[in-house]
Amino acid sequence: MKVLIVEDEPQTAALLKEIIGEVYPRAEVTGITESIEQSVKMLSASQPDLIFMDIQLADGLSFEIFKRVEVKCPVIFCTAYDQYTLQAFKSNGIEYILKPAKEEDIRAAFAKVEKLKQAFAPNVELLNSIRDLFPEKKSYKSTILIRYRESYIPVPVEKIAVLLLEDEVVQAWRFDQQKHAVFKTMDELENSLDPALFFRINRQTLVNRQAVQEVQPYFNRKMVVKTALKLPEQLIVSRLKVSEFLKWLEEE
Repeated sequence: MKVLIVEDEPQTAALLKEIIGEVYPRAEVTGITESIEQSVKMLSASQPDLIFMDIQLADGLSFEIFKRVEVKCPVIFCTAYDQYTLQAFKSNGIEYILKPAKEEDIRAAFAKVEKLKQAFAPNVELLNSIRDLFPEKKSYKSTILIRYRESYIPVPVEKIAVLLLEDEVVQAWRFDQQKHAVFKTMDELENSLDPALFFRINRQTLVNRQAVQEVQPYFNRKMVVKTALKLPEQLIVSRLKVSEFLKWLEEE
């Protein structure tokens, strides 16, 4: 899901982006605009799937955006003022959050987006019935191409202990402590690897189940994963994924 943030306070925009990444990892913040002019220009070029929008911007009220460009996606308004509720819901608004936005507010907003998507999905029951009649088993990668000197070498995924994003490049750490670059994004790797074998503990890290030796409590309700590898940094499980991760470790 591509998300646009319209917010003229940089710190607020950065915090909102961080919360979105935590509560809804499938969302990708593809842009942050600070004014009506910037927003109109960006929306004229491409449309996101969802917008988080402040109302009072430096160059006027954000409702002006809707007069100058067609907005085709739902909007979640985040503002310090409560007098614009009616106008907000006349401008593609599906949720109205008062600042400071809290984690539970953003989570509830995404839950509403999902409910609306389900409500307007055509013939869902019929499609599900057809899928049940003809189940498709998803296939996952058995090897990953790694860069070695001037060549590419296929490495069986079970030999890879950790996939770690380092300096904008994903590095495959093997159980034998060798490290090689993988020229794919973390999202691509997560979608192509068997979830029974690999778990994405945070936005920068995928961990092989067989690499996990121990899990210990960490600050702020997070956890740290211990492996036999000598990695450049600790493997921290995001606090929002701790329960899911522990359940995953117990599964066969």
